[in-house]
Amino acid sequence: MKISAKALTLGLICAAGIAYAKEGVQNPIVKTRMDTMDVIRANTAILGDMAGDKAPFDEAKATEAAAALSAAATTIPQVFEPEETDPVSEALPDIWNKPDEFGVKAETLYKAAQSIDTASLDGVRAGMGAIGGACKSCHESFRMKKE
Repeated sequence: MKISAKALTLGLICAAGIAYAKEGVQNPIVKTRMDTMDVIRANTAILGDMAGDKAPFDEAKATEAAAALSAAATTIPQVFEPEETDPVSEALPDIWNKPDEFGVKAETLYKAAQSIDTASLDGVRAGMGAIGGACKSCHESFRMKKE
């Protein structure tokens, strides 16, 4: 049975919504965006924990996490397309003021997730720099700073 990337992403987003529900979100569009970011966070954590020796290397889990991360990254521009707000949202208005730059940053994360070598621990370690760099770059430009 072949599962499309969109079906996989929707399933992961729904699962993440249950596991990582953001308290107080009222806008369902913003909730979907936060759920997408939670999928990215959770799968980046799986890879990062392996890379940092906090979890044992498991090729199947690494491959699954990279695929989920990649699939979620492809949806970033779409889930942020409508300019919606919510009091708990950390999204900055520059997302909608600079959509091309935002799209490039999402594409950078997608490419980093696609290119990570999950066949070995060394490959995961080598790929985490690009993934972490993509996340950091986007958050510095498009996410509110936490106090």
